[in-house]
Amino acid sequence: MIGLLQRVTGAAVTVEGACVGEIGPGLLVLVGVQRNDGARERDRLLERLLDYRVFPDDAGRMNRSLRTTGGGLLLVPQFTLAADTRKGTRASFGPAADPEHGQALFQELVAGAGRLHAPVAAGRFGADMQVTLTNDGPVTFWLEARPPA
Repeated sequence: MIGLLQRVTGAAVTVEGACVGEIGPGLLVLVGVQRNDGARERDRLLERLLDYRVFPDDAGRMNRSLRTTGGGLLLVPQFTLAADTRKGTRASFGPAADPEHGQALFQELVAGAGRLHAPVAAGRFGADMQVTLTNDGPVTFWLEARPPA
């Protein structure tokens, strides 16, 4: 699983003009599910999202995590993160999970996040979404939890 996390002062996702998820300061995470991802990758990505130190401490160093700051977590499914872009000028989506598998793992990720942290909000899998955010820093990291080789 892939998580493109961005430290934000606020973020929201809308579907057909209606807000379906919104947070204040915290993390907006675009989530890509790959074909061979499973529970191990889902749990590892969630652990890293909650514990990755991206927020400044009193000295201005990135030493605080989402858990320690209590910020919001907005998870947005984005299958294009799993694209293979190594050749040509058009992405191949062969590495991406099929929609049913991707949706199940994404929903499990959201549910797990809700059990371990608050507030948690989410985009809608398979929907045409509009995402707005104010990137803080900007701070953006690519996290990947890979299945064992």
